[in-house]
Amino acid sequence: MTTASSQDPAASRPAGPRLRPALDGIPAYVPGRAAGQGSVSFKLSSNENPYPPLPGVLETAVAAAGSLNRYPDMTCSALLAELAERFDVPVSHLATGTGSVGVAQQLLQATAGPGDEVVYAWRSFEAYPIITQIAGATSVRVPLTAGEEHDLDAMADAITERTRLVFVCTPNNPTGTALSRAALTRFLDRVPSDVLVVLDEAYREFVRDPAVPDGIELYRDRPNVCVLRTFSKAYGLAGLRVGFAVAHEPVAAALRKTAVPFGVSQIAQDAAIASLRSEAALLERVDALVGERERVTAELAAQGWTVPPSQANFVWLRLGEATAEFAAACEGVGITVRPFAGEGARVTIGERAANDLLLRTTAAFRRERVPD
Repeated sequence: MTTASSQDPAASRPAGPRLRPALDGIPAYVPGRAAGQGSVSFKLSSNENPYPPLPGVLETAVAAAGSLNRYPDMTCSALLAELAERFDVPVSHLATGTGSVGVAQQLLQATAGPGDEVVYAWRSFEAYPIITQIAGATSVRVPLTAGEEHDLDAMADAITERTRLVFVCTPNNPTGTALSRAALTRFLDRVPSDVLVVLDEAYREFVRDPAVPDGIELYRDRPNVCVLRTFSKAYGLAGLRVGFAVAHEPVAAALRKTAVPFGVSQIAQDAAIASLRSEAALLERVDALVGERERVTAELAAQGWTVPPSQANFVWLRLGEATAEFAAACEGVGITVRPFAGEGARVTIGERAANDLLLRTTAAFRRERVPD
């Protein structure tokens, strides 16, 4: 006698579609909660620019929205021409994507897969392990130094025959530390020429240390160096998702092949061009944020905190097991920060009122919960 299950072929089939095992256990990317939600008055959790769009940018974006029924320029030709002139690089050395993280994911699609390794510092940008795992590659995490910096010697030692790509985040997210020209040059000299080194410079505009190089200087005579930039931070276009890479022709061409067709909207392209043309206003705003960064850092040090020297638009507080309690204390007064459980909190430099409220909170927290 046959059973009901043996008579029904569907009974032995999986309950749903088969998905790639590589997706199991991927950590979730944690966005900051928006200001205005509940008791939140200031969002200092996402490294956004607190200023509105640069002069003329909103008007340009609104005008572009009038053509929403049309596909955008898939090649981003006008934006690439503007970037080529701005950074003195060939158009063929440029590629765009949905923010610098989108371009980073394209790079992994082009370079790494199952059996390959991707080296990066840790803690660093939280998207690196996510996009590495999506590609099916293996993460090789190299701990930061005691000073919250990339350990470049250890990273070079971690490169093997299986290494296909190395992420170097400078300034580093979330610690804010940046790498010197001398240190980066020594590191690049040790990396095999067939391993792609990605200099993730999402916060480049906030750098004031003359010892920290512009990655585009380093890329020019190194075919295995790619530089990532974004319009999300200093330029204040986080909501439009447009980033770009500067790399030699083979890498840039691979990025164009792996890009999602029409991924960068026409609104984003036109707004990015208008932002590039508002450089004077951009520099004024960035200088103001850097000034606030220095003020906040100095006050935190005076309160007794050990704060790594940040070259970005945020500061890092190493809190260990007190991290969650600190984040809750901030939220209790209307601020959201970005906690990393058991490690520390990253706090964006916002408008002066937000920074003042933060400093009152850190002073109270240290006095009440972290006694000397």
